[in-house]
Amino acid sequence: MSRTSLKIIAATATAAVIAVAIGTALAAQDKYSLKVPGGGLAFSDFKGYESWQTIAVSQTGNTIEVILGDPAMIAAYAAGSGVGGKTFPDGVRMAKIHWNKKQMSRAPAPTTVPDTLHDVDFMMKDSKRFTAGHGWGYGEFDYDAKADSFKPLGTGANCGVSCHELAKSTDYVFTAYGKR
Repeated sequence: MSRTSLKIIAATATAAVIAVAIGTALAAQDKYSLKVPGGGLAFSDFKGYESWQTIAVSQTGNTIEVILGDPAMIAAYAAGSGVGGKTFPDGVRMAKIHWNKKQMSRAPAPTTVPDTLHDVDFMMKDSKRFTAGHGWGYGEFDYDAKADSFKPLGTGANCGVSCHELAKSTDYVFTAYGKR
């Protein structure tokens, strides 16, 4: 094989490696393009949730959760929604981020902290759209750490209805806004 042929082969191989790298980078998941099938909630309905204000934190089983509210949800809490039968207004949104938990080894006392992301859940109040859910729509997006991607769980916007029946007296919202 001639020297020129080897250069052409090397250049072609390099170009192929670069093309694969660029394709992989461009193929990274856009979580905001995801939607729960069957009329469910879309991730894009909650764009910016990462910077919403904390309503409360919780721990269930092997996960630690932070419950966030959009500005309208925080204002609704301030106005007394969820207490004494006062309902939340249409348009409010909540996000619940679940992490697997772990024990922090550096802390002076046993301290449980978030580890890998587990899933993100959403709730939105729209009494016209979500009549079967008492005005609330629900969505869950499970996270796959190996693939660094989310996947909608279930179909439709009613995945949380039966569970949230237990919170009927607080307009189907479990989380109270913690005193600061």
